[in-house]
Amino acid sequence: MAITAALVKELRETTGAGMMDCKKALSETDGNLEAAVDWLRTKGLAAAAKKAGRVAAEGLVGVSVNGTAGAVIELNAETDFVSRNEDFQKFVSQVAALGIVANGDIEALKATAFPGTSRNVEEQVTHMIATIGENMNLRRVASISVEKGVVASYVHASIAPDLGKIGVLVALESEADTAVLEGLGKQIAMHIAATNPASATIDDLDPELVEREKAVLTDQAKESGRPDEIIAKMIEGRIRKYYEQVVLLEQTFVIDGENQVKKVIENAAKEAGKPIALKGFIRFELGDGIEKEEKDFAAEVAEQLKK
Repeated sequence: MAITAALVKELRETTGAGMMDCKKALSETDGNLEAAVDWLRTKGLAAAAKKAGRVAAEGLVGVSVNGTAGAVIELNAETDFVSRNEDFQKFVSQVAALGIVANGDIEALKATAFPGTSRNVEEQVTHMIATIGENMNLRRVASISVEKGVVASYVHASIAPDLGKIGVLVALESEADTAVLEGLGKQIAMHIAATNPASATIDDLDPELVEREKAVLTDQAKESGRPDEIIAKMIEGRIRKYYEQVVLLEQTFVIDGENQVKKVIENAAKEAGKPIALKGFIRFELGDGIEKEEKDFAAEVAEQLKK
């Protein structure tokens, strides 16, 4: 029987499953709609699709480092309980490792074959939804690498090795001793986890952020009634202070509370006898930017008692 677009549409509306899954189900059942629904249910795909509308803001951030490359992923679930599930943790770790192979591309990662199965990563997420019973979302991935040096990692609020609420990678380009670089990199990663800088360098900072800050500072300075040349100097000084707040290399290192991060790297390079360059960093915080659904727990319980 020919698999028409109308038939696929009807199956999608009935089950909520994805288009490709619906096509496959109809192909496997020779276009029989009822049999296709059962096929999807057997595979857990229809059940997974029903959960897809629920907010997933919990879960885990996972990091993975392989030699001079690393990746960070965020895999969300509905509740914090899932983050303590060993199968979920293992899955996040495996996907984080695949994030290096996918070079930080989310679509490439979703399409990557998942080890030990005939599914890709995106299909394995669906399988996990059906298995664990909560909506999940592979939200984002990023990777970073250096030619020579190290990619150091740090996970804050760690629940298992390389899994937690905040994941940071720091890339240091250098021919210095690897152990020295890893120690320095981890300290900088811990600093980044605490301060959440907007950029690594002043040049990397979003120009819109700078212009917005200048506009606010200008309005504040004009209220002082001082001459324009004095106002210009006031803004210049305040912008420097702004850089010290949001730019990594300009920030005061939280570990010693004294030197700027760029000075810490400079001192480490002198001790190592080799130049050390910060090539970049990645910081993922779980649920950052996700609008969480406010729930009335008492009302939920009452609703469940009615069923």
